[in-house]
Amino acid sequence: MSDRLLTVAQVAELLGTTVRFPRRLIAERRITFVKVGSHVRIPESAVGDYVAAHTVRPVTRRARYRRAA
Repeated sequence: MSDRLLTVAQVAELLGTTVRFPRRLIAERRITFVKVGSHVRIPESAVGDYVAAHTVRPVTRRARYRRAA
């Protein structure tokens, strides 16, 4: 197993949020997590997958050409 298991506090720090946000993700089953006894750990790859899945790409617009009159 090469994937590092992170605490909820570490995930919050990575995401730049409070601890409440990763806890809510866990409660709503929106992120993969591992139970180690009574502790909850989140695989580092799951954080990356979550961020990738929720990344919004910019819209590229094609230039519109006007017709000559």
